[in-house]
Amino acid sequence: MMPEARKDFVQTDSVKSVSRRALAYINAGYSVHFRGPAGTGKTTMAMHTAALLGRPVVMITGDEEMVTSNLVGAESGYNYRKVTDNYIHTVSKVEESSDRSWNDHRLTTACREGYTLIYDEFTRSRAEANNVLLSVLEEGILVLPAQNRGEPFIKVHPDFRVIFTSNPQEYAGVHDAQDALSDRIVTIDIGAADRELEVSIASSRSGLEVAKTAPIVDMVRAFRDTGEYDQTPTLRACIMICRMVANEKLNPTIDDSYFVQICLDVLGSKSMFGAKEQGKRTQQEKLLLDNLSHHCPSPPPSKPSAKEAEAKPRSIQATSRGPA
Repeated sequence: MMPEARKDFVQTDSVKSVSRRALAYINAGYSVHFRGPAGTGKTTMAMHTAALLGRPVVMITGDEEMVTSNLVGAESGYNYRKVTDNYIHTVSKVEESSDRSWNDHRLTTACREGYTLIYDEFTRSRAEANNVLLSVLEEGILVLPAQNRGEPFIKVHPDFRVIFTSNPQEYAGVHDAQDALSDRIVTIDIGAADRELEVSIASSRSGLEVAKTAPIVDMVRAFRDTGEYDQTPTLRACIMICRMVANEKLNPTIDDSYFVQICLDVLGSKSMFGAKEQGKRTQQEKLLLDNLSHHCPSPPPSKPSAKEAEAKPRSIQATSRGPA
């Protein structure tokens, strides 16, 4: 596929700095690895960088079941050929032959054509599955399995690049990247977004105006700073709440019970549920309500109009008159 830059992609100074460095490394012939926790925009940054290269993109996602053949290719059966020769009617000659059929997979296709390969969450694949990348990144040669007898290797196209992403904080289904592979790529750590970026992205992705988005982002960030959760509330939580506020046309204040419940649904799910955790969840809910009261307070009472303000002292004066 040919990637296109997202219309709602938000670029602050920090984002421009990361994309500029990533593009410079890639143009110098290196592959780039975006590393960071969930919700920091690693995949989005990878797609944006690939779009800037202007080359077709193929994408794969790492998992425990990944093997080399999932990257390179595999046999897919046989091609049979049968020729019957009856040129002389008294003689019948039959020739039969069969050839193994080979199908390229995404890594091989990208290497042949010079595409950009996005390898998302590559540390979820075992190291032995990724070993085939070592010669690709260093020597520019993709070694094919022995089953592909007609083509033992291919020369990697000069425009071929790989953009990796990984989440080092995941504890399930993640493997350590082998040193030999890490030594061949440039790693850029993607941390949590600053407030300016979170507000801009949440507003852009939800369609909610910045004035209403900012208090919601501040509330989520304050909750994140408390550490009272089992799963870190990320920018995605901000976008979820803001999108619901925009779609349902809610008032993002503590007085709107529907808005409060949405916040509790989205952020309350970041803690474990069970009888043993009930006390912790009650404490967390109180903490969330306190954050909501602070960052999304009740609106100030409306000021009386000029006409109402003028009428009020007159009525007081009228009632204070006594008999002549």
